[in-house]
Amino acid sequence: MSEQRIDRPGLPGLLERLEGWLPARLRRGTAVVPVVRLSGVIGAVTPLRPGMTLAGIAKTLERAFAIRNAKAVALVINSPGGSPVQSRQIYLRIRQLAAEKKLPVLVFVEDVAASGGYMIACAGDEIFCDPSSILGSIGVVGGSFGFQELIRKIGVERRLYTAGEHKAMLDPFLPEKPEEVARLKTIQREIHEIFIALVKQSRGARLKGADDVLFTGEYWAGESSIALGLADGIGDLRSTLRARYGEKVLTPVIAPASGLLSGLLGRRAPGAGSLAALDRLGGLPDDLISALETRAIWAKFGF
Repeated sequence: MSEQRIDRPGLPGLLERLEGWLPARLRRGTAVVPVVRLSGVIGAVTPLRPGMTLAGIAKTLERAFAIRNAKAVALVINSPGGSPVQSRQIYLRIRQLAAEKKLPVLVFVEDVAASGGYMIACAGDEIFCDPSSILGSIGVVGGSFGFQELIRKIGVERRLYTAGEHKAMLDPFLPEKPEEVARLKTIQREIHEIFIALVKQSRGARLKGADDVLFTGEYWAGESSIALGLADGIGDLRSTLRARYGEKVLTPVIAPASGLLSGLLGRRAPGAGSLAALDRLGGLPDDLISALETRAIWAKFGF
């Protein structure tokens, strides 16, 4: 018996009509590039402005890479740097997700991607910037204060008890010791080498400058960064993505969860708020110093 073909002339039209009810990003043939903004000092924490950490952005990154129909993931970076550990962990998570989902990562630098901010930018397969963006500062910095003369003048005696010869190394209330500074610089050199290796691995043959130019901690504006191979081109997010994926490309911004539900889930147990407030009062001097240090990091780059 010969097979009979059953035509369903209304089925394609029905499917098209049903598809019209779907959100634009779920329709066939729609290019989607989710966008994640990574802003602020990395790892530094103040009471009102927590710094950028992997714990704080991991879920947002995972949501971005899980978007259906995504052609790539775009990262908008505006950071002067901060913790080298958090910077590298964020870099690694981005590269892990990109490999798992087989998606390219496009980075767009706003005002600054310097130090740890540039380390995160290196997670991009391509880096775009504005002519006035600042990139680089591939180095390691640490600082402290010396209060020993101040406390001597006001009649304060420093009493410090430790177990371990170097436990109080670089204490700001004791005179600086050359051997302790040398030990700190050794650690800084080790971290610097890790940073340099990450940049070389990420940028590869695109790097055009010599090591004694690129890795001194200096930073550059957009065009110079491109000439040195630290970035790939001048471009803003909207224009670049439209040129690459078409005028109708969708760029949903993936933000951390917020709203009533997250507030309820994150609410403290009764009484905890007042105890936390007392803890914060005790930490106000440290918080003030943290805020000043954060301001100083941004000011270094003119912001």
